[in-house]
Amino acid sequence: MPITEVSPGVSIAYETFGDRSDPAVLLVMGFSAQMIAWHEDFCRALAERGRYVIRYDNRDCGLSTKFDDHPVDMGRLISTVSSGDIGAAAAMVPYTLQDMADDGLGLLTALGIERAHVVGSSMGGMIAQTMAISRPARVLTLTSMMSSTGEPDYGHSSAEARAVLSSPKPSDREGYIAAAEREMVWASKKYGRPALLRELAARSYDRAYYPAGAGRQMGAMVLGGSRAEALRELRLPTLVIHGLDDVLIDPSGGRRTAELVPGAKLLLLADMGHDRPRELWPEIIEALDAHTGFSRSEAP
Repeated sequence: MPITEVSPGVSIAYETFGDRSDPAVLLVMGFSAQMIAWHEDFCRALAERGRYVIRYDNRDCGLSTKFDDHPVDMGRLISTVSSGDIGAAAAMVPYTLQDMADDGLGLLTALGIERAHVVGSSMGGMIAQTMAISRPARVLTLTSMMSSTGEPDYGHSSAEARAVLSSPKPSDREGYIAAAEREMVWASKKYGRPALLRELAARSYDRAYYPAGAGRQMGAMVLGGSRAEALRELRLPTLVIHGLDDVLIDPSGGRRTAELVPGAKLLLLADMGHDRPRELWPEIIEALDAHTGFSRSEAP
């Protein structure tokens, strides 16, 4: 697995699929999830459409740089944010959503890629939006998937989903894998499979079990603030994808994102929750292919 330095003290693990001469598509993963949550078969299917697909581990996750010198208790962080003491909460967190966005852009630079199509899922959608806002010249197109705008009135979680998200997972392998079934609460109602959740949990545990990063990533996400005004000013081809069954970030998050970005296209998928079930890959990949498609001669 290649790992490259993207800024002083920060190295990012990544993997690529397809022909380097094809237009680059950068896949940005969500909260506490490793790059392998972008399934290899999904990446290969997109690469077969003539894209150079790049998936990577966000900082504090997988095989990328960890910030062990800055422990964050997620429960304390959430209670501090809930109390309204944003200054105290910000002091707990060693990096921002912008820093995470800069990691992805730094990876592109390290790979010699000036511009890419950026596709972000959940927290990855927030990171992708931040990339597009801060460095629009580096982003060919933006796809924000099952994400939101940082505004408190949109993209709510159900009480049950919040409880699962904030619950610590067992530290032993068997318990960790079994606990993955809790995530059925936000999986697609029609296509969700406990066995697939357990399989990903097992692979993730064996590859890089690291729960300590979750509090810091959560802090960067919840303290990111609203991107609404910046999204209004965005002038990039934008696709928003959201599942109508999503209870972790409800569909209002996707609708609001599409409403704010001028000319954005909105794809709402029935039977999709806060996941990407294999049964819906053809529709998702077709949408990504159309959104990111142009002739090879137009590639940067």
